[in-house]
Amino acid sequence: MKKYNPSNIDLTKYIFFTGKGGVGKTSIACATAVNLADSGKKVLLISTDPASNLQDVFNLDLNNKGTQIKEVPNLTVVNLDPEQAAAEYRESVVAPFRGKLPESVITNMEEQLSGSCTIEIAAFNEFSDFITNQEKRKDYDFIIFDTAPTGHTLRMLQLPSAWNTFIAENTTGASCLGQLSGLEDRKEVYKNAVSTLSDSKQTTLILVSRPDESPLREVERSSNELLDLDIISQNLIINGVLENYDENDTVSKQIYERQQNALNNRSAALLKLNTYIVPLRSYNMTGIDNIRNMLNSDVRAEVAQKEVNTNDFQTIDNIIDDLYNSGKRVIFTMGKGGVGKTTIAGNIARGLAGKGVKVHLTTTDPANHLSFIETKINGITVSHIDEKTVLVAYQKNVLDKARETMGDADLSYIEEDLRSPCTQEIAVFNSFAEIVAKADNEVVVIDTAPTGHTLLLLDSTQSYHKEVERTQGNITPAVQNLLPRLRNEKETEVVIVTLPETTPVFEAQRLQQDLQRAGINNKWWVVNSSLLLTPTNSPFLKAKAQSEIQWIDKVSEISNGNFAVIEWKDKV
Repeated sequence: MKKYNPSNIDLTKYIFFTGKGGVGKTSIACATAVNLADSGKKVLLISTDPASNLQDVFNLDLNNKGTQIKEVPNLTVVNLDPEQAAAEYRESVVAPFRGKLPESVITNMEEQLSGSCTIEIAAFNEFSDFITNQEKRKDYDFIIFDTAPTGHTLRMLQLPSAWNTFIAENTTGASCLGQLSGLEDRKEVYKNAVSTLSDSKQTTLILVSRPDESPLREVERSSNELLDLDIISQNLIINGVLENYDENDTVSKQIYERQQNALNNRSAALLKLNTYIVPLRSYNMTGIDNIRNMLNSDVRAEVAQKEVNTNDFQTIDNIIDDLYNSGKRVIFTMGKGGVGKTTIAGNIARGLAGKGVKVHLTTTDPANHLSFIETKINGITVSHIDEKTVLVAYQKNVLDKARETMGDADLSYIEEDLRSPCTQEIAVFNSFAEIVAKADNEVVVIDTAPTGHTLLLLDSTQSYHKEVERTQGNITPAVQNLLPRLRNEKETEVVIVTLPETTPVFEAQRLQQDLQRAGINNKWWVVNSSLLLTPTNSPFLKAKAQSEIQWIDKVSEISNGNFAVIEWKDKV
């Protein structure tokens, strides 16, 4: 695999980066933009990522109109806020119904338009202007976006019923409001934007991943989804590759071997893509100098080492003691994919069982489920929720009901809506609620948690069904009973798991704010996979560990000091 250098790739006018949070999309998009601008090209860089840290990268206040970067004269940066755009869009859709429909229906409508899908639509609405603007096309050699629409969003744009508002007819438990119902006048713009996206002469899509099994699986799924939509001009960048290791340092050797194993076992689908690597860097991607260096070298400025007494950090045992002493009955671990939620849930279950507590561990990770079965730990019952199976069952149930009242066009919309992340959450939550309902004498620990949005959606759907006397909705008795328990801080704890890096911390903070919106208690945080706690002697990894300190400090501030730090381990 070659090192990534934008100058050596035949890039098109429009360049989109896509990948899960924390893989380095924004950093690589910025490095690409600076590299091309330094070579004399006029570049427009646009961020539509709600977790974007562009302002930190450029040390500038950015806006949605465009800011010229003084140190890079050919570069203009636009920072769009899709969350603000989503709020404005939501109000424009709901406002005409205020005063005309019951308050419970209005609340339900608002919550349906408060999820990640709506933010994606709002982001697409924002950047579609840039991708179809002929003046911008003439003014710039390259227009770069640091995130791309998902396959789910693009499919939604192609469905007629997504543009409709249909409220009264739907009792299915799926969204009953067309995600695009307020954007009818934008249809033509969207059509042109989607057409440009799938035109390989105009658009290059760059998938970004990390050299680890989970993100590589995820990027393969994204690639296949976009291929199905005829977006075929795809490249893959694997970011954060450790190029060599110190023979005398166990930690660097373990990281190197784990990465190489993931790279050597890439799927056949990924092997077909033009693939490039960006080496692991020891510094945070802030400031123009670091962004310029990212694609060239790991030049480390001499920075005074900050002394941190890692003995002062709390451990997972402190969290377990607190959960035990406070008598928690329902414990979630929550965080984005790949942060180690399942491992932490397992550790909590073991710790509580060690104190004589009867524990029911529910995992959505099949491999981890098997390892627990093999170890047969006394006091732990293990159940596995197969996310695919429960999702298919939930989708079938909703579609069967929908077929009783809906035509083909509306069914197509419901079918696509059921592919949204929110639907997966609700399906898993239904299964989990059934387990909690039966586990009267056990503490239940689960390695995934519903977002505040999902809980509010279930809440408002329940109220809506009561209002219109349709009790046959998809809110099961188990879910009805669990919702109030989750808001009881004496009974429920959500442990937020993150990594000591920019995007994972920002994303975890947004998850916490969403929980607070739903009235859910969160006291504890876990900062997982910290190099700072490892015994590494590698100068490179020690420098990398120093870059973690600001994010550990940030978690300390957000959590009011209620956090534990866990060292990086070879087996997660």
